[in-house]
Amino acid sequence: QVQLVESGGGLVQAGDSLRLSCAVSGRPFSNVDMGWFRRAPGKEREWVATITWRNLPNYRDSVKGRFTISRDNAKNTVFLQMNSLKAEDTAVYYCASKGGLYGSGSYDYWGQGTQVTVSS
Repeated sequence: QVQLVESGGGLVQAGDSLRLSCAVSGRPFSNVDMGWFRRAPGKEREWVATITWRNLPNYRDSVKGRFTISRDNAKNTVFLQMNSLKAEDTAVYYCASKGGLYGSGSYDYWGQGTQVTVSS
């Protein structure tokens, strides 16, 4: 059974930091691309960041310089360090795993999400 379990969300003030974690079980991890997405109230889900199986990160423009994605292959866990949080970062954050190995496929496996609320 594939499981992606996020944790680390919460209520913070603008300018604060949070670190999200996503523990993966039931499928390969070290050779799979991982991503973080978010859905703000009343908006479509949007991509936030990706870390490839080669440990190469990529970010949406609005979070560049503030968010850092990383992975610990020994613990099958991906992280999202979020600094200088803004009210517009408020959303449910989801981690996702690509269905294929070595960068192939689409994001087929999803966590249940963790709420991040930033008060201004």
